[in-house]
Amino acid sequence: MLDSPPRRRARRAAPPEPAVDPEEELQARVAWYYYVGNLTQQQIAARIGSNRVRVNRLLAASRESGLVQITINSKIASCAALERRLVERYLLQEATVVPTPERPELVRDAIGVGAGAWLSRNIRDGMTIGMGWGRTLRSVLRAVQGRNFERLSIVSLQGGLAHCSRLNTFEIVSDFADLFNADRHFFAAPIYASSAAARDVILEQDAIRETHEKARRADLAILTVGDMVESLIIIYGLAGPEEVRSLRAAGAVGDVLGHFVGPDGAPVDHPLNRRAVAISLEDLRSIREVVLVSGGRRKVDITRAALRGGYVTVLVTDEQTARRLV
Repeated sequence: MLDSPPRRRARRAAPPEPAVDPEEELQARVAWYYYVGNLTQQQIAARIGSNRVRVNRLLAASRESGLVQITINSKIASCAALERRLVERYLLQEATVVPTPERPELVRDAIGVGAGAWLSRNIRDGMTIGMGWGRTLRSVLRAVQGRNFERLSIVSLQGGLAHCSRLNTFEIVSDFADLFNADRHFFAAPIYASSAAARDVILEQDAIRETHEKARRADLAILTVGDMVESLIIIYGLAGPEEVRSLRAAGAVGDVLGHFVGPDGAPVDHPLNRRAVAISLEDLRSIREVVLVSGGRRKVDITRAALRGGYVTVLVTDEQTARRLV
């Protein structure tokens, strides 16, 4: 089926008005799995990366707080049901769905909370974490719980902007590393080279090659995707009006790490893709855990494409987007 992604090869985190408190979200998720999903406490513990004692305490807290009475809070329960459907449809390892805020401009912050909670639970010392760029990842950074690690590395997955911006790959990597006392590694290159040949020359430079290889071998990658209207690549003029028109004509629905793809997730045949200074989509597919943080109506098509392409193992999105994806 078109919706099923190809099998992946074997493979070597306080925002304004969050949709739900992270602890309440975890209580509701555990309660749904136990009372509705009929999972055992041991199965739930494995799913949330914890133990039976923690699960038992969460269940007790959910009853004491009134979250669990006759039914589980319907807003969170519907999200948990959507998570299961997303996992099954797109062969994901995991999905996190948060309630969609009433104000569309808060979707980015809401999914940032969900992704921040996921990262806070799953980052381990010794990891190499690859980072994309953009406004959504800035929201994730505001929500993730920082702590000190001794052997954590953060690396750019793609080049950056020539001018300073808090949304730049360099700033995202640097700020994320500050949260965890981590080493940082930058793609000291533009997002797009002037030509395909120039891209090859850039990637052959020793310093760039070292970062490129480290990014390709990342244990975990976290990124968002860009649509064909509000992508920062378009907003910042990295793709001019004529290029945007030709990308649409080629069937592009958005970009993944600067690579423009069609509805099935495959890269479109376009010169801009051959100039992208980033790990390849095949490289991305080989990373063990790839967390896509994406939500909002405009991003439905590109999110679906990234899922169909098999680039994603963990999806963090909002409820309305999830309903359109399933």
